[in-house]
Amino acid sequence: MFGAVGADAETEESSRVSIEQADQAAVDALPPSSALLIVQRGPNQGARFLLDAQRTTAGRHPNSDIFLDDVTVSRKHAEFLSEDGGHRVRDVGSLNGTYVNRERVDSAELRAGDEVQVGKYRLTYHPSPRRGQAAGDEASHS
Repeated sequence: MFGAVGADAETEESSRVSIEQADQAAVDALPPSSALLIVQRGPNQGARFLLDAQRTTAGRHPNSDIFLDDVTVSRKHAEFLSEDGGHRVRDVGSLNGTYVNRERVDSAELRAGDEVQVGKYRLTYHPSPRRGQAAGDEASHS
């Protein structure tokens, strides 16, 4: 399922390492091989988007998996691809470009805390802490 998962971000701080408690709880609960994008700046500040499919589209087109309604966002702007237990962002010919940590990219592997900019939206990438584990593959402690 795609779309905003809802949030109440109280702060405007955009830090690669700082994450609010409610957001951290959501990240900790993520299934393996999934991730959460949290809007740090932009019209939907605080919104959360789940990356749990092979391909997740982002853009101004209403049919985008991640709908970012602003003129600075192209109708088809970027896509997030699941690969090797992580994610990659790829620009799909947008006018204003896609940025990772303020550097324009055509394609880039994402790491925990990376800031992805799509138009005026700045989203932070938070992968599941159980990345690479198969479902039900968690270690049990006796």
